[in-house]
Amino acid sequence: MSDPRRALATLDGQVIDRRRFLAFTGALAGAAAFAQLRGDLGYAAPPLKGYPFRLGVASGDPLPGGVSLWTRLAPEPLVNGGGMPPKDIAVQWQVATDEGFANVVRSGTVAAIPELAHSVHVDVRGLNPATGYFYRFVTANDASPVGRTRTAPAARAAVPGLRFAFASCQKWDDGFYTPYRHMAEEDLQLVIHLGDYIYEYGVGSGGVRGATVPTFLGKECFTLDRYRLQYGLYKTDPDLQEVHRLFPWAVTWDDHEVDNDYSGIYPEFDTTSNWFLKRRAAAYQAWFEHMPVPLSSKPGRDETRVYRRIAYGDIAEFNMLDTRQYRTDNPCGDGEQPPCDGGFDPSATMTGDTQEAWLLDNLERSNSRWNVIAQGVLMGQLKHDADGGRFWNDSWDGWPGQRQRVLQHIADAGVGNPVVITGDWHSTFVNDLKADYEDENAPVVATEFVGTSISSNGDCICYGPYYGPMIPFNPDIKFFDGDRRGYVLCTLDHDRWRTDLRMVPTVSTRDAPVSTFASFVVEDGTPGAVQV
Repeated sequence: MSDPRRALATLDGQVIDRRRFLAFTGALAGAAAFAQLRGDLGYAAPPLKGYPFRLGVASGDPLPGGVSLWTRLAPEPLVNGGGMPPKDIAVQWQVATDEGFANVVRSGTVAAIPELAHSVHVDVRGLNPATGYFYRFVTANDASPVGRTRTAPAARAAVPGLRFAFASCQKWDDGFYTPYRHMAEEDLQLVIHLGDYIYEYGVGSGGVRGATVPTFLGKECFTLDRYRLQYGLYKTDPDLQEVHRLFPWAVTWDDHEVDNDYSGIYPEFDTTSNWFLKRRAAAYQAWFEHMPVPLSSKPGRDETRVYRRIAYGDIAEFNMLDTRQYRTDNPCGDGEQPPCDGGFDPSATMTGDTQEAWLLDNLERSNSRWNVIAQGVLMGQLKHDADGGRFWNDSWDGWPGQRQRVLQHIADAGVGNPVVITGDWHSTFVNDLKADYEDENAPVVATEFVGTSISSNGDCICYGPYYGPMIPFNPDIKFFDGDRRGYVLCTLDHDRWRTDLRMVPTVSTRDAPVSTFASFVVEDGTPGAVQV
């Protein structure tokens, strides 16, 4: 059995030792830092026993005057504690206008602390809007790769266009992150991740990657240490690291960051929550420790605040939703079930009352050309049979009353160009969204684009045969594809929104090509996508 302290899965199917990994990650470029100051940081940091930036660097949540930066010190990501000493480590961070850091415009020193897995979060402020920057982190003996990021335009600034990509669902052992390799070649201002960044399941083998996996990863994630190890494994992927390094991200979560199909404080098929709350708290902390999110998302006693708004001048606002933490238990039961009156109970909610009010207020007040709701699970209706006798209740179909309430408010308030972007389904859907699905003549309120997975389900032909026969029962589903892997590229101007489905033929190899499988346009002022 291989030494777990040296076992790091790589894309060429070999086990990589520390020296080879340092040479490999040195070819990448990125940086990050943490932000919980602890006393005087002028102490001499102890030398570490390996290169500490093996999980890369990232930026996120761009603002007109700032951005959040991330890294985690982990010379041995697949060892509890990441191979770090149990003490605070001083980390310097720098932001510059040039890649050589001749013109450093912001800098500082923060503490990476063991209580947060030596992760580093810095909310940088005082930058110029709509400007590209470079960033890096430095410990006593090592510098991180150089990351690249970009701030958002000024509030209400005239912005002629925006180009972003969104993705979700990246089960490490189901396939290579081939779509990310191609996403890194796109010209993007933002990447949005809609959840299932990790899967909580045990990793028994390297799958098609052919990698040697330590046996202790075969156990499912329940504890904080185990979730940390899962993130450590996933974030060793060089293609994922590169997309983080190149572009600012905005992230939310779905179920597998914690447990399959959980609802709020309740695990799937279980109404006892005390034990589950401990698991959920561990998962939420590990998520924060590994995501380029602002310090406002640090777990607190009552909640981990994930929902937030990101604006790009006058062209787009992104409402990043949390459709897991505040859910009531599924009113009609878990899994595939017939509809029930409880689904229309006003107290049944996917978002909680506070987040719903926040969302509707944002949408009503917005002056942006495109108003985006970025969230985890299918919002459009998906009948599983001709008479609507069965639905999958982990989607908005399980809470149809709140869906109707939200979409009716959007219609009544005259929200401009609402577009929903969704992950989770490992398939692609393009949906017309209506407040009243019982009325065939009800107007289309919004458009939904559901992206497929980066790697989850691998090359399995699973969902095409399953969902395909259902599509004729659902006339508001305008497009469906079941089993291709990829990401979604969105190009916006003030006249139209264009969506390109960027797909790879396989994730069983890292170097598979990418192509545009289908494209759709939404015209300004006309909800509903048209294939072009």
